[in-house]
Amino acid sequence: MRNTSKAVPTQALIGHNVALPAGSTVKLSTTDLDNLVQALEIDVIALTELLVPHGHRVEMGMIDAPGIHYNLSGVGRISINGGPEMPLSPHLLIIVPPKTPLSIEVDGGSGPPKLISRDCWTRQDGVLRVAMPNERPEIVQICGFFNASFGQSVRLFGELREPVIEQFEPADKIDLKLREAMDELLRQEVGVGAMTASLLKQIVVALVRRSLRSSQRWTDRFSILADRQVTRAFADMVARPGAAHSVQSLAHSAGLSRSAFMARFSDTFGQSPMAILRGLRMRQAAVDLVTTTMSVDVIAHNAGYQSRSSFVRAFRKAYNRDPSDYRRMAKDGQSPEE
Repeated sequence: MRNTSKAVPTQALIGHNVALPAGSTVKLSTTDLDNLVQALEIDVIALTELLVPHGHRVEMGMIDAPGIHYNLSGVGRISINGGPEMPLSPHLLIIVPPKTPLSIEVDGGSGPPKLISRDCWTRQDGVLRVAMPNERPEIVQICGFFNASFGQSVRLFGELREPVIEQFEPADKIDLKLREAMDELLRQEVGVGAMTASLLKQIVVALVRRSLRSSQRWTDRFSILADRQVTRAFADMVARPGAAHSVQSLAHSAGLSRSAFMARFSDTFGQSPMAILRGLRMRQAAVDLVTTTMSVDVIAHNAGYQSRSSFVRAFRKAYNRDPSDYRRMAKDGQSPEE
């Protein structure tokens, strides 16, 4: 028999919040938020076109990356991590935490729903397609996996414990951006990674804007955004990674004593401020090596290093190759980070 448990209304889950840490009463400025959004890097791992007909069920998840699900059309139900079912409707967007199983089901038929087997999953140029042959779909959804990070080690959605759920409208054109990203992956032309990342970043920005207009912000679930004083200093690091930052200057930016800043920063990020700063500097240097013709000496200086030798040592430790080799591999079309 079909599962008859009552679906939780979507509105009951949208905007769900958690307790905020110390420092959350300090308002994060629009400039700081803008700096963070601009510096956010998106990596699209895979996208899926999911087609679920009446009387069927599909199970997904358990990948160590956040999942994104956008319902293009149709109605059904979704259960995340074995939790209560909630209704799926057109233009509903859900960000699912890493390593989180979920199931999508559509009513129909007299017996239990048929599980869409792995035999129905096909891959083509980075796009997974899930469909039952000769079956008209009720649910049409684009979903996939991605990473959103600052520098080398700070993952925005990596610590997400509950799904982010937002109801969009056709005028928001989220579906068009995801369709374009799918087309980019299928065409596999030059710059496909940059193009799909840009399209998905627009969706993340739309989510952030939605949250800022809400009385219960989902952005407050993230410790790197919820502790406003620590985030203020982190935003300064993100905006100016090559500046002469010190623990003392960052503590001053946060409006905290040196000891309080060190403790709260390490508690928030799991690393010291200088360790995070090195990651941000290395990421800036890697981007400069690929996108500019600046000399290694200039790139080292822009990344906050006074000597080429110390920069090269730090870069080699971060990427397992010299800056010149990194640049050469990128120019030759190879992935220097593999």
